[in-house]
Amino acid sequence: MAKDTANKPDPDEDEDLDGAEGAPKKKIPLMFIIGGAAAAVILLGGGTTAFLLLGHKPAGAHQDKAPKKEDKKKDDKKKDDKNGAQIADGPDGVVFYTPPDIVVNMQTADGKPTFLKLKLTMELPDKATADVLDENMPRLQDMFQTFLRELRPEDLNGSQGTFQLRMELLRRVRLVVAPAQVNTVLIEEMLIN
Repeated sequence: MAKDTANKPDPDEDEDLDGAEGAPKKKIPLMFIIGGAAAAVILLGGGTTAFLLLGHKPAGAHQDKAPKKEDKKKDDKKKDDKNGAQIADGPDGVVFYTPPDIVVNMQTADGKPTFLKLKLTMELPDKATADVLDENMPRLQDMFQTFLRELRPEDLNGSQGTFQLRMELLRRVRLVVAPAQVNTVLIEEMLIN
């Protein structure tokens, strides 16, 4: 009987043994489970956010395709476009030249800060005039800034104010680019804030 008691496992040792292997059971603390789940949620959320914000290209979209001649011309135009001006062909052989938007701080009687934002387009007889405008853009911007800063919001009220503004801008553009000719100045957008 002494042998039988020696071969029988102690009832306290059964709780620490894992089935037939006899390895002790390890309990995983609840804190590690919660931390692992939180890390998984953060990684999945970050991955999803990056996927949505950076955009997803369908399979095969990254393959290089030969650019079309029209696309190459547009890219060349964008590379030559150092000042942000846009050039477009118009009807009857005219060319539309859109310089960068103009933003100025205007004079007010009460000293309250007021801003004027103008988007202009100039109608030109040919593309050679667009090149002249590009070369003289710093002079034009200086001329616009100097003139527009002296205006008051009341000066631009109504169609008469807009017409006067167009005529004054056209006169100044013609002075800067002479002998090149500019047909007209179009106001595409005028915001006073």
